[in-house]
Amino acid sequence: MSSAKTLQVSYIGMKTEEVAIKNDLVITLKPDAHLIDEVMVVAYGTAKKSSFTGSAATVNSEELKKRQVSNVTKALDGLAPGVQATTGSGQPGSSANVQIRGYGSINASTSPLYVVDGVPYDGNIAAINPEDIENATVLKDASAGALYGARGANGVIMITTRKGKSGRTDVSLKATVGFSNRALPRYKTMKSGDYIEALYSAYYNQQIANGVPASQAGNAALQELGYGSTKVFGENEQYNPFNYSITELIDPATGKIRSDAILLWEDNWMDEVNKKNALRTEYQLSVDGGSETAQYMFSLGYVNEEGILKTTKFERYSGRTNIETQPKEWFSAGFGANFAHHISNTSATDSGASSNVWYSAALMGPIFPVYERDRGNGGAYILDSDGNRIFDYGINRPTGQQQNFNSVATLYDDKYSTVYNSLSARTHVDFGGMQSGWFKELKMVLNFGVDYYGAEQMTYYNPYFGNAASSNGRIQKVNNQMMSYTFNQILTYEKSFAGHTIDALLAHEYYSYQISKINAHKTGFPFDGLYEPDAASTVYTTGGSKDTYRIESYFGRLNYNYADKYYLSGSYRRDGSSRFYKDNRWGDFWSIGANYRISEEEFMESYDWLDNLSVRASYGVQGNDALLDTEGNADYYPWQSSYDLAYSNGSESGALVTSVENKNVTWESNHNLNIGMDISLWRRLQVELEWYSRKTKDLLLYYPLAMSSGFEGYFRNAGSMRNSGFEATLSGSIIRTRDLDWSLTLMGATIKNKVLKLTEDGQDILDGSQIIREGEAIYSYYVARSAGVDPLTGEQLYWATVDANGNDTEAYITTNSTYAQASRYVAGSKFPKLYGSIGTQLTYKGFDFSVSANYSIGGKMVDNVYQNLMSFYYAGQAKHVNLKKAWKQPGDVTDIPKYEIGVNHITTDDMLISASYLSIKNITLGYTLPSKVIRNMGLRDLRFSMSADNLYMFTHLKGMNPQYSFTGGTTYVYAPSRTISFGVDVKF
Repeated sequence: MSSAKTLQVSYIGMKTEEVAIKNDLVITLKPDAHLIDEVMVVAYGTAKKSSFTGSAATVNSEELKKRQVSNVTKALDGLAPGVQATTGSGQPGSSANVQIRGYGSINASTSPLYVVDGVPYDGNIAAINPEDIENATVLKDASAGALYGARGANGVIMITTRKGKSGRTDVSLKATVGFSNRALPRYKTMKSGDYIEALYSAYYNQQIANGVPASQAGNAALQELGYGSTKVFGENEQYNPFNYSITELIDPATGKIRSDAILLWEDNWMDEVNKKNALRTEYQLSVDGGSETAQYMFSLGYVNEEGILKTTKFERYSGRTNIETQPKEWFSAGFGANFAHHISNTSATDSGASSNVWYSAALMGPIFPVYERDRGNGGAYILDSDGNRIFDYGINRPTGQQQNFNSVATLYDDKYSTVYNSLSARTHVDFGGMQSGWFKELKMVLNFGVDYYGAEQMTYYNPYFGNAASSNGRIQKVNNQMMSYTFNQILTYEKSFAGHTIDALLAHEYYSYQISKINAHKTGFPFDGLYEPDAASTVYTTGGSKDTYRIESYFGRLNYNYADKYYLSGSYRRDGSSRFYKDNRWGDFWSIGANYRISEEEFMESYDWLDNLSVRASYGVQGNDALLDTEGNADYYPWQSSYDLAYSNGSESGALVTSVENKNVTWESNHNLNIGMDISLWRRLQVELEWYSRKTKDLLLYYPLAMSSGFEGYFRNAGSMRNSGFEATLSGSIIRTRDLDWSLTLMGATIKNKVLKLTEDGQDILDGSQIIREGEAIYSYYVARSAGVDPLTGEQLYWATVDANGNDTEAYITTNSTYAQASRYVAGSKFPKLYGSIGTQLTYKGFDFSVSANYSIGGKMVDNVYQNLMSFYYAGQAKHVNLKKAWKQPGDVTDIPKYEIGVNHITTDDMLISASYLSIKNITLGYTLPSKVIRNMGLRDLRFSMSADNLYMFTHLKGMNPQYSFTGGTTYVYAPSRTISFGVDVKF
């Protein structure tokens, strides 16, 4: 319908538009992502959403492009129900870990398979420019992903890149500039005054514990604090930041610093290494168009992203082309290629070593200066002959405080970098698909895809100080080359008759993967500034290796549809994997599914407000062979014994067995049941409900052996585990008028994990304060039970259920941590009760505004960084302000025990913190100029935008990152960043 002065235009798959009638009318329709007949990309083809029997979710390009990220994995969190992603490292260009419907394994990979333009992808995800992505489909159950066999056991993320369209040629240019800062606040630590008072209190408690009378303990503590063996303040109090000596600075009667003391310096090491307003720039140029017989798309992209850690950055040059042609009715072909060259300047950011500045800077006490200070000169900087500040290398700093090291200096004097050159190509040739005749129903498709990357990693330690000072500098270069290819041949047949439609597929596929590594490690540099092995004098180590992996597959699928009302589907795949011994190499995997569109029944015709009502169910089995070694790296030969050949026997070669052979190890299998319901109302409200059960059998497990065997364990199939839960999506238009459109999407999911079986004897798998135990969720917390703090003594109290002989007894309270540790119990896990996302989008005339947020409710975690800041194990480390609440004197009622030097408290249940959070992921505001304004400029479209990514995260504890890992726990890693960006998008 339309009025006399307006025209209403509609098209299948597009939103209806009503426009004023005038001369030179140009009408642009926007896709309607909520229509039930939306066509989505699925395994080896496409399917209408209304006919699909499995579980899948589609993410369109507009949602992905809102996120200003250099790696598409960081844009997936919250865009599909049941999908979880970590924040990943804040290092620009780095990936996030992604999980679909929880853990599917213990010792095998739990990561999803990435498929790019129909072919599994092995390249670096950072090589894919998010601007080149048309859409992404997440396949979550066996009916959706079983055709990918072994590699699809943990779900599939299918990425489809942009293609050209017939008609006019479009030229687009997009430019953005942004500024990044820390997304998470820092932990709130003590300033120098409170810090020194806390140290004094700890040393006072130590004197009391050693039997020193209270009347003498204060002065004794001051002597020990200033001049004792720990040397907290260095030689001659060089790290005392006040103008009084330690023995005069604190009044033993009050434990407080003199009111007239003057603070000479107070350095914050994190301020010194964090970069404020790190610049991010990105440019994208694309050209697409074509005729009825040939379409093309070309794009060029450039991104330069500075890190919030000084000296780190990511730079990428990328280019993509996609060409499709159909010169004959019965013949079509296509070719696509992507090239990327990217450079990452990094730092040591993933270890507990001093070289990891996120570790060392976070724990540096406020009294220790970054640069040398002259305490006798009011704390002024000591300068070199050129007038530059001199790094303080801490020769006299206490244990745990970078002795003879300065991590800030390593940012400038040590070098870490990785250079990637990536090339991916996809090509297909299609025969058949004629308008009439036999080949109308029969089609043959040949697909070939190849992924390649070459990576050069360089680590350089300077010759003057730090890790390699004793060897006059050290350099290590590692060159990796990976190439994989997939070749499949697919025969399809589709026939419709009397309301029936049959769609059949038969195929063969071969997959080959090979990665080779070579490294050189040399020492001895004449001076700093040379970053090649040839400049070093001594070979330290060299090495090289090559790994290969092959899969051959035969598979088929049969879909049946009657009257667009009843749908049945079935698939089968037989995989042979080179990871297993030849007698156990082949696995059979399958799925069945059904979809019933109730709304298409005649008795539903009167319900015109109901657009669609369908129920669907599927069940299937998928295999997993992606076993990981004990360090988390891919193990391509799990059934074979490994040998270390570095043990020579005189002049002859020698070897040492390092792993146990097991020829019987074979496929881990995932058994997936999915039941769903889809509802569409008033053409503006959509509801999707799903329940799933995912049971993993014959787990690929690192099975423990007795220590007397000489081995820790070996790989075998043992045990089972289940994930189950509900998923719901509610989306729709709240307001829809000519000028105003407001839509809202709510997603929620639950997940329950249970380990059903481990070893034959039910042996637990322990890892620190976490346990894998039959009947419990994987990676549950296994901790002692706290009984609070003794108000009289300030001692930590525990509940114990064993006596001195190790025998079980009635629960009692004790200060003995050994008994408490022997009485540990399961105290919850990281799994939330509910998680999901909230998104809303508002358009008004030329303006568009959107907000997306993720949430997680329930679950527990241990914040290891916070616990270290609450410890006095190393006296000189930074202290959290919450330590001010610690026990000070008899009668104090608190949950924080007294300060004790060198005491490392065991993990107790009161250290478990709520893992709930609400994260504002993205806010975008845009304005598109009216067509009548830009037409005279020779433009088709012009849009300005402002976007904020990772704006804020609300958590139980300031500074904590609940999205760091799936298992719970935190560590010292590159902090995630918040980016505010501004962009302009021009279409010619």
